[in-house]
Amino acid sequence: MSSDGNKKQFWKRNAAKVPGSIQHVYGAQHPPFDPLLHQLMSTIPPPATPGKPKKATTFQEFESITSDAWDVGDDDDELLAMAAQNLNIEVVMETANKVKKHMRQLEEDEEDRLDEGEVTSTEHAALHRQRSLPHRPPVIPLVARMADQNTSGTPAMTEREASRLDKFKQLLAGPNTDLDELRKLSWSGIPRQVRPITWKLLSGYLPANAERRESVLQRKRQEYFGFIQQYYDSRNDEHHQDTYRQIHIDIPRMNPDFLVLEPKVTEIFERILFIWAIRHPASGYVQGINDLVTPFFVVYVFEYIEEEVENFDVSSLQEEALRNIEADSFWCMSKLLDGIQDNYTFAQPGIQRKVKALEELVSRIDESVHRHMQHYEVEYLQFAFRWMNNLLMRELPLRCTIRLWDTYQAEPEGFSHFHLYVCAAFLVRWRKEILEEKDFQGLMILLQNLPTMHWGNEEVSVLLAEAYRLKFAFADAPNHYKR
Repeated sequence: MSSDGNKKQFWKRNAAKVPGSIQHVYGAQHPPFDPLLHQLMSTIPPPATPGKPKKATTFQEFESITSDAWDVGDDDDELLAMAAQNLNIEVVMETANKVKKHMRQLEEDEEDRLDEGEVTSTEHAALHRQRSLPHRPPVIPLVARMADQNTSGTPAMTEREASRLDKFKQLLAGPNTDLDELRKLSWSGIPRQVRPITWKLLSGYLPANAERRESVLQRKRQEYFGFIQQYYDSRNDEHHQDTYRQIHIDIPRMNPDFLVLEPKVTEIFERILFIWAIRHPASGYVQGINDLVTPFFVVYVFEYIEEEVENFDVSSLQEEALRNIEADSFWCMSKLLDGIQDNYTFAQPGIQRKVKALEELVSRIDESVHRHMQHYEVEYLQFAFRWMNNLLMRELPLRCTIRLWDTYQAEPEGFSHFHLYVCAAFLVRWRKEILEEKDFQGLMILLQNLPTMHWGNEEVSVLLAEAYRLKFAFADAPNHYKR
């Protein structure tokens, strides 16, 4: 996938080690960020790490040394070319003409109202100044940008998007869905219209055989609510009340908060997490597991609504729909956690191993970043613990997490093994900012508040492409991975 020259930068060697100790780090959300910035990244080699920089400098220095972590190759060019296909010049011109026509109509209406005395000349001048200001871009929808949606009031799908959706529908309509083919198709993202059924199939919750799906759904949903009847009343018992209390405290801290502020939704999340904790005593409930319910819940809500979740009162859904969403979210979250449960057992050994593996991998692919963090005594556990514990959900907007999980569910061991390479690509993505930071505090502030608020499918696709390239280079080359 990459040239010999490209491979050399991945396989740099470094003999230094970074000490580690678990420190739970919970940070704030993300400041605004221009998603077009990543397109400006160049292929200029990174500057050498300074010999003995000052111990204390400014936070802004962190930005200067990150001259693009990406070594843009054929894969990245293809991604950008695919994104460019979505722009249709005829649609752009048509939209521009509509906007100009609309603005002319507004001006004519205002002149009429001014002549009739309905508005004063002062108000007229204020309105004119307001229209002359730059137009503020619309709020990015929760799950994807408007160009990625096909609900009412949004642009129609491109030919390519429609073709992909048709392929999904044909594959899912067969009597026995070819799961290998479904994984290949899902790796590049799943259309919103078929994402719920696709996630249920890829997670192993539903069988490939179409005739059996309805009976399996009914049985699993009944089984879940049987657990509710059997266990949920024990939440106030002495040996369970601490677990329930911690869940009750953590749910309001979740993101997005507009969901959990609804009492019905809060109760659903509490039941899902409590039942899972009771049925998995080896780990019980651990902070971080609460975040993993949200993507499943939001995706399965889309089976019943057309509009965006943030504009919809989820508690207004029919009781049967809410019960189905709750049970499906529980079982799919359980399937996910079955593959990463050692992340949440005593001392969280899974996370410790993955953070250590991340440190080893970064020391190979970007020695400058690794040495820079060593120099300022930044331990990987101090920032990457949360990346592993919450699967990057606190670092990315929910719409990006859902797109990321499309690929994780299509990739073998996506939530465990492939996630390591995504974290490595994610860290190196910010190499310029990291290398510009010249003290411990500045580095930690940055790493806990990476500016991804305006990220969308394009940025996630580039991140996944780079992660796949790292996996291709290292997963089957243990001698390059180890020191």
